[in-house]
Amino acid sequence: MRTEQGVGPSRYTRTGKRVVDVAVSLLALPVVAVVAVPVGIAIKREDGGPVLYRSRRVGLGMREFDMYKFRTMAVAAPDIRNADGSTFSSDTDPRVTRVGGLLRRTSLDELPQFLNVLLGDMSLVGPRPSPTGNRHLYPDHYLRKFDVRPGISGYNQYLLRNSATREQRFANDLFYVDHVSARLDATILLGTVRAVLRRENINR
Repeated sequence: MRTEQGVGPSRYTRTGKRVVDVAVSLLALPVVAVVAVPVGIAIKREDGGPVLYRSRRVGLGMREFDMYKFRTMAVAAPDIRNADGSTFSSDTDPRVTRVGGLLRRTSLDELPQFLNVLLGDMSLVGPRPSPTGNRHLYPDHYLRKFDVRPGISGYNQYLLRNSATREQRFANDLFYVDHVSARLDATILLGTVRAVLRRENINR
C-alpha cells in the first residue's frame, strides 16, 4: 500500500476512502431500492426463486463475509470455477436465467453490494472479492491483495472487466494495492461506468 513519506498509509487510505464509501453508498441506496422493485418482480416471475443471492467471499485480512447480488442463475445452480479458481462466466452459460443475462450485461446484479460497502465488508473500489477455498492457488506475494477491502469495481474492471487472465488479474490487483489514491479510485470508477455502458469484456 502506498505510504506518505514512508511512515504508513496515506490519509486517504486511513479515513478518506471509507468516508467516500459510506457517503456514496448512502446516496446510492435509494436508487438501489427503486431498481430492486422491477428487478425483483422480474426475477420472481421467471422462476419463483429468491431475488438476492449470497455468496461467501474473502476480504480484508482474509476475513470471510457474505457478498450480495441480484440472483442471475437458476436456483441451486452448480458452482463452476475456472482452473485458477475464479468464478466461471460465459455468454452461453446454461445456468444463467433470461433475466440474469440482462442483469449481468448491464451490471445491475452488482447493485446490492452497496449494502456490503455500508457494512464495511467492501469498498467502492478495490480488488474483486475472492471466492472461498482458493488460498492454495495464490502465490504468497499475492496475499497482499487482502491488505485492502475488496471493491464493487477495481483496476481489473477498469482495464479488462471480466476478460482478464489469471496473471493479468494478479498483477492488476497488486498494482492497485501499491497505488491506492483518490485520483486512481475516481479514474477506475469513471472507466468502469464507461465499460459497462459500452458492454465491453463482459465475459472471458
